[in-house]
Amino acid sequence: MNAFDRAVERVAASKAGGWYFVNVVSRIDPWILRRTDGRWSTAIGQPVLLVRNKGARSGRLRETALVYGVDGDAILLVASKAGATRNPAWYHNLKANPECEVIARDRSGRYRARELQGEEREHAWEIVTDVYRGYETYQTRTGGRTIPVLRLERPA
Repeated sequence: MNAFDRAVERVAASKAGGWYFVNVVSRIDPWILRRTDGRWSTAIGQPVLLVRNKGARSGRLRETALVYGVDGDAILLVASKAGATRNPAWYHNLKANPECEVIARDRSGRYRARELQGEEREHAWEIVTDVYRGYETYQTRTGGRTIPVLRLERPA
């Protein structure tokens, strides 16, 4: 990363930056990602995708823009919510309805989500914290909640 990218990452990892990305950018990026087929977002220096799936309670289509990591052909998502004490709504949606659609540069298509545990989670955590070091800061703010990591894989 260059100096600018490191500065942006420090801002995003702060409480104010986390709030901004969770509450402002998350409302702008879906619009941009849909119109650019996943090629552009407001996140500077971070890969961002759009996940579409059914809401856990409503059953309505939900769209969420998320930073992601890659492990082979799989996509890794981190349910950090900027270090909040509760998991984000999109996490509950994917747990209840793991079938989803992804719009992302070179990775668009149908996927199925599953939560990682144990060594598999630890391996994925290393990958995603290499993509965005702020996740480590977020983990210290959760009040003891272990931040879930989900793996999205294409159906067989």
